[in-house]
Amino acid sequence: MDTADFFATHPVFSHDAFATSTGAGLARSPRTIDSLLRNHIASGRILRVRRGLYATVPPGSDAATFQPDPFLLAGHLAPDAVVAYHAALQLRGKAYSVWHRFPMLVGGAVRPLQFRGNEFVVVHPPAHLRDRNDLGVVTERCAGGTVRVTTLERTLVDVLDMPALGGGWEEIWRSLDTVEYFDLDAVLAYALALESALTVARLGFYLEQQRERLFVEDLHLAQLAAKAPKQARYWDERRAPGKLVKPWNLIVPEQVLRGTWEEPDEAEAQHVDA
Repeated sequence: MDTADFFATHPVFSHDAFATSTGAGLARSPRTIDSLLRNHIASGRILRVRRGLYATVPPGSDAATFQPDPFLLAGHLAPDAVVAYHAALQLRGKAYSVWHRFPMLVGGAVRPLQFRGNEFVVVHPPAHLRDRNDLGVVTERCAGGTVRVTTLERTLVDVLDMPALGGGWEEIWRSLDTVEYFDLDAVLAYALALESALTVARLGFYLEQQRERLFVEDLHLAQLAAKAPKQARYWDERRAPGKLVKPWNLIVPEQVLRGTWEEPDEAEAQHVDA
């Protein structure tokens, strides 16, 4: 693959990917590779996002203002990066609001990034799952490239586990309402692997609420109830007053219990966040 073909098929790429591509890497020293990249940056053919990460600038676009696809950037900030949480919903068109904040799962040490109005947030999976970072992860086409992204099943559990990365409870509920189907066996498998009684209880409560819509069976709820907290737990760290809901042993705030969110304002109605 020559350099032109490489750029045509790699809208976002790493230094290593360019260096090992046919034509770019064969018989060329690291100094030569760096010189090639600098020349292409100077010509406006590519732009440097951060050290070791580049984006191809389409013909006719200005490198100074070009906005690379943020999902591709999130998925290439590390070799093992996975688009996750609200970004995984947004990638699939299932997010209620448009965010410019993109959480990604990364196993190693990677600095977060702010680039042209977008924020890329590094999230480390739980220690006991770091060797299983492919659990509930698929590779999908995106903006001319590919990214690794959590499945809808894993994303459901992840946003209930870390609601701040899902946009808060209203955003989570409204987003999940747009999902027509979950593989509930896959949902339960990941939820139980996460080993969080509070998250299991939140999931059980959610599935019980959505029982008819998502075809939830007694067996699904029974498996979750067996792993729910033994003592009453607040819904989240705000410890808001609410109703104790069995068998989940959750003190659920009225707003979550009833889904009584405030009416969306004009900005929300356009599905664009502030």
